[in-house]
Amino acid sequence: MLEKSKVIFGNLMSEKDVKKAEQTQKKFLKKYGDDSGKAYRFALSSNPVLAELGTRNLVFGQGAEFGPKTVLIGNIRMGFGHYRISMAMASCARALGYEPVWVDLNSFEGSACTGIIAGQNKLYSMGSRMSQKSRLFNKLYWEPLNSEGFRKLSYNCADQASAELMANLLRGLPKELPFVATHVWPAQAAIHAGFSHVVNAIPDNWPMALHLAEGATHTIQTRSAWLGYKALRGMDKKRTLKPMPEGSIVYTGHYVDHELTANLEADTVLRLNRLRTGKAKRYLLTVGGAGAQQGLFAEIICVLLPEVQAGRAALFINVGDHKDVWESLKRAVPELGQATLFLNDYDKARIWAENARTGEGKGVTAFCHADVFAAVYITNLLMRASDVLITKPSELAFYPIPKLFIQHVGGHEIWGAVHAAELGDGTYEVAPGRETADMLRLLQAEPEILRQMNDCILRNKQAGLYDGAYEVIRLAVRQAAAL
Repeated sequence: MLEKSKVIFGNLMSEKDVKKAEQTQKKFLKKYGDDSGKAYRFALSSNPVLAELGTRNLVFGQGAEFGPKTVLIGNIRMGFGHYRISMAMASCARALGYEPVWVDLNSFEGSACTGIIAGQNKLYSMGSRMSQKSRLFNKLYWEPLNSEGFRKLSYNCADQASAELMANLLRGLPKELPFVATHVWPAQAAIHAGFSHVVNAIPDNWPMALHLAEGATHTIQTRSAWLGYKALRGMDKKRTLKPMPEGSIVYTGHYVDHELTANLEADTVLRLNRLRTGKAKRYLLTVGGAGAQQGLFAEIICVLLPEVQAGRAALFINVGDHKDVWESLKRAVPELGQATLFLNDYDKARIWAENARTGEGKGVTAFCHADVFAAVYITNLLMRASDVLITKPSELAFYPIPKLFIQHVGGHEIWGAVHAAELGDGTYEVAPGRETADMLRLLQAEPEILRQMNDCILRNKQAGLYDGAYEVIRLAVRQAAAL
């Protein structure tokens, strides 16, 4: 026990850090129980949204069978980002001829693994929301935690101890299957459980020890982050660390769904044609999984509403699975009461989004789905019909659509906007208030900005920048085939 907490990539951890990791493990054992002696069995179920991606869902039960083309997609719900990246992996796995199986460690109620993750997710979501309500909390706690706290190697020391308690859930699965994780906990749990072909798809552009899963092959979306991880940059400021060994960190490019990359040129041509002919610009505003930034969303809507009412803009709003956010926005902006709302009707919403690609854009259209898969994936469908994605610089910073970056939630997100701005497919991060309003008005008045972003997207596509999810799947499958 605790072997992966004591030494991380050849770097000996202090007795103090190991003791703290042990105490965290004991705390979780007491709170969530010890299920290490329990043998879990599984079945495969279907979900309408995942079925679109050729994906089955792992659930408790009997009779799960895995073929030679199976790829396990390990994930958790923590916000929407890790689900979204998993959908990209599943989509590209299917496009490459493999059979993805969705393994959400946060969905197996009664297991110690799910208890731990659900508890941590609740704390993270609460922190995200509080950071947007209290500047003092954000400045003194949330920003430092997300940029420097999670960066420390000592944090990984504690996480590895926690992941030991998650491993038993996975022990009943075939260990020779390729396992692609889109959060570090599934990656760590799979390694502890004995899987031999684990790929840990790191989501962020800011190197943090939080994302390390020694024993897995780590993948990264940017060259700068690759070097930061290789050197374990800033992960222990009191000493020089040994680097990650050769081959343990691999640059792949951006994790993007097959449906978006395969249709990128056609969708970009439609955007450029709308710019050329002066059609209403379509803005897609998405709410994250934690439901934060409601006040900022209301401000953005108020800026765009006159343009929408004049027929010069159209607004798509996805509030995810947060119906309370929609009700709050309507109270803040009464005009939203006249919006078209797709509520828990994914089939109609999907058809509407598909028709909107080539149809006329007008008014305000909102989307809300209690089913988390629909809540996440409808954004993917709406991206294809939109001209501008308004988002914090999280996992969506890497998607091939012109982006307006609003204020981050957590300091690690800052570097997503920096990366996109350098690539030319997004703005720099704009501050709340006047700067956000000014950028919206600028995008409305100056078509040159969006033309340039779309041109950059086409060039990035030719360079293979958006092929990262394909590369992750190929890497996992190659590793499995080599042994």
